Amino acid sequence: MAGQKTDERDVLLGRRIAEQRKRSKLTQRAVADSFGMSAAQLQKYEKGVNRISAIHLAILSRLTNTPVSEFLDGIPHPDPETERGFSDNGQQPYAADPWADLARAFARQFVETFSEEQRRELSAAVETLSRELKA
Repeated sequence: MAGQKTDERDVLLGRRIAEQRKRSKLTQRAVADSFGMSAAQLQKYEKGVNRISAIHLAILSRLTNTPVSEFLDGIPHPDPETERGFSDNGQQPYAADPWADLARAFARQFVETFSEEQRRELSAAVETLSRELKA
């Protein structure tokens, strides 16, 4: 990121980084070591003097068990007229019931692969298993 001027967004992000690091009870030295850099460089990120890379932000996210979005949400766009990016709207969950698509695919394969008698036998085994698990 050399050569890019920092701005108020970097300062805001830096404050969030410092706050989350402190909440997670991590020292600048510990985080800097994870980044493979000096504590002085991390301090520059936290003050917004230098711009942090996406890779370092991802490492910090894992260290603090904080989603990257928590660091970035609400940071203003440099140009209010800029078209919205892919990440500006929250990502929708894959499915309300994550097992629904798997169950449908299994049922379709089940019907196409097994004979009627085999389906009855397997269905009975699943019912027995279900009763045993509830007991």
